[in-house]
Amino acid sequence: MRWDAQALSPTRGPSHTSGTKVPGPAPALEALLPLAGLVRSISTPEFSGVTFHEVTAKSVLNKVPSGSNMPFEWTVNPYRGCSHACVYCFARKSHTYLDFDAGRDFDSQVVVKINAAEVLRKELAKPSWERAQVALGTNTDPYQRAEGRYALMPGIIRALADSGTPFSILTKGTLLARDIPLLKHAATQVPVDLGISLAMTNQDLAELIEPGTPSPKARLKLIARLRDAGLGCGVMAMPILPWLTDSDEALDSLFAELTKAGATGVTAGALYLKPGTREWYMKWLADQHPELVGKYRRLYGQGSYASKEYRTWLTGRISYFKAKYGFTGTSGFSHRNARLASGSVPAVVDASAPLPGQQPLF
Repeated sequence: MRWDAQALSPTRGPSHTSGTKVPGPAPALEALLPLAGLVRSISTPEFSGVTFHEVTAKSVLNKVPSGSNMPFEWTVNPYRGCSHACVYCFARKSHTYLDFDAGRDFDSQVVVKINAAEVLRKELAKPSWERAQVALGTNTDPYQRAEGRYALMPGIIRALADSGTPFSILTKGTLLARDIPLLKHAATQVPVDLGISLAMTNQDLAELIEPGTPSPKARLKLIARLRDAGLGCGVMAMPILPWLTDSDEALDSLFAELTKAGATGVTAGALYLKPGTREWYMKWLADQHPELVGKYRRLYGQGSYASKEYRTWLTGRISYFKAKYGFTGTSGFSHRNARLASGSVPAVVDASAPLPGQQPLF
């Protein structure tokens, strides 16, 4: 792929040594939105319909607001926007903070923090850093397809592990398989919590509602590869979609396949329709399943959560299938396990230490 030839905004500034132009922060062309630290915007035939906005970030460690009920205090998001294009993605509204819209722009205007690893390593080296758990995959997927081009995650993983910082990763992206050797080594240095997002086995439905993601079968194979490598792998089976993936047949198929793949635990729950997501999802529903629109409006009312009665019913069905397939009492995935294990992180990390045998991460 001739990536550099596809730039929509120019590189700026002559090199002091060669006189040639080199990439540097520059304003976008008039057709593009102003983004802090924008280097260039790129469109390429390999990613039809997607524009990548490369930016240089001043910071990549994000502090979760105090009072949040999230099971982590810090996050790293090397990408903003996501070509996975999951209709139900809860993070859609966050794209409006960049003056993009929460619908099509979220899927097609992807911001890439090209210096994420370098900036993170500097931030983790500060004396004030206390090695709190860092969560990845909390907003947009760090292993979306663009990661195959930008390869930001290896540097991020190394920076976290070398600094003694426990971390967790949640993804739908099978590109994670590329980093299995690196993750195995990181797991000898710090607690690592890995999770795959998979809530359905129906391939036809998956192609409609999460069109940019690897198939359910591909993600099941990834779970098996992680387990074969001696790494734990929980599953985030969310969201369960009312009248689409909540039948006994659908849930039985999901839990059966997760068992075969070797998942170490399952966390499951109902669709969450916060503002930004709600409008986009309901538009999709009207196009694909107009007969369900009225049911969803009654089920969700004016809020983000399904009714208490529905959630209670779904919890019961999930509990039944967890028990049937031996997942009762497992921790599933919630970005929590690395934090709980972080008390054992060594004060000084020896990155050259030999790799031990298989270690349980959960």
